[in-house]
Amino acid sequence: MDSMITAAALSLARGDPLGALDRVALRDDAPALALRGIAMAQLGDLARARQLVRRAARAFGAKEAVARARCLLAEAEIALAVRDLDPCAVLLADAHRTLDEHGDHANAAHARYLDIRRLLLMGRLDDAEQRLAALDPAGMPRALRAAHELTAAGIAMRRMRSQAARAALARAGAHARAAGIAALGAEIGWAERLLDAPAARLITPIGARDVLLDEVERLMSSTALVVNGCLHAVHHLALEIPLARRPVLFALVRTLAEAWPQDAPRETLILAAFRIRHPDETDRARLRVEMGRLRTVLRGAASVRATPRGFQLVPRDGHEVAVLARPVDDDHAPVLALLADGEAWSSSALALALGTSQRTIQRSLEALAAAGKIQAFGQGRARRWSMLPLPGFATNLLLPTALGVQ
Repeated sequence: MDSMITAAALSLARGDPLGALDRVALRDDAPALALRGIAMAQLGDLARARQLVRRAARAFGAKEAVARARCLLAEAEIALAVRDLDPCAVLLADAHRTLDEHGDHANAAHARYLDIRRLLLMGRLDDAEQRLAALDPAGMPRALRAAHELTAAGIAMRRMRSQAARAALARAGAHARAAGIAALGAEIGWAERLLDAPAARLITPIGARDVLLDEVERLMSSTALVVNGCLHAVHHLALEIPLARRPVLFALVRTLAEAWPQDAPRETLILAAFRIRHPDETDRARLRVEMGRLRTVLRGAASVRATPRGFQLVPRDGHEVAVLARPVDDDHAPVLALLADGEAWSSSALALALGTSQRTIQRSLEALAAAGKIQAFGQGRARRWSMLPLPGFATNLLLPTALGVQ
């Protein structure tokens, strides 16, 4: 490696892309192309960066397997940044295998962290948590240790563990400062601001208000029966009843919880569950059937009592009832939650992240675009969707779990 390439690489490691470009901007050999690509990525020109690292990978060829694998790793990181989730997985698998075989353990670990972050973005929390637990950050470079803690914080936020998230972010910040990489520090700062933004709306008999993740965590550890509209589940003490795949039952229990301690009229329940404004006797019979199913799934946490005008939720042992709702509570909230990260998403990546069909995502995108909430650019397969980040809008509770969104 010549002295200019070495100096450029050191500049990039310090987070100084302009310093690196000063040394290699006019060169087209493989190492220079790779460094120019990484520098452009750090400057935010991801399309140009992707072209450069691809050229570098082709220039290195099969004979320089490690250098080529590092280019694939850089391209995978760019793909993750632009939310090309499937290509990212393929590139990471190829790069990780080669780097491990040739003893480049630091970059192999970086590939693992990128893959965990991809899983986290797709809401596969269990898989992400298992893979992170299998990694030992001790002995790794400071930047990777910061990435480890940042990933741990992301998982803790999705698990509604605010204290664990704050502790992980504090450790990540310490490692980032020791590494001296400003971009990494900025990413940690953004995550810290999310923790201080409203994460949900709490609906109680005395009204509704925004709540932070800390309060959500305290509520979930209390004795209250919580109907969680963010994750479509009912929570009570150690009992978790997922209803993401049973939308009718969830609509019924949420309507009952919002009416608690009063009963909810039959007409209101039928409208919420079946979207019928003028019910007949058939609809009332159907409501009775669904109420029977709801009693069965709530067994151990609450019962449902028939009243002269409707039904009433009765939590076990007289505990309180609370409802958590999304900060933006409409039918397209999961799509908005992903777009609110400020990145440009393709419809296929949104479908993959939300675990639903691309046609369903297309309908949501068209409705949001018609309402003036999002914008599109590009045509055909290159089309991307984005929105401006909403100040004070935390997305962590809106992101889907693996079984989450219908």
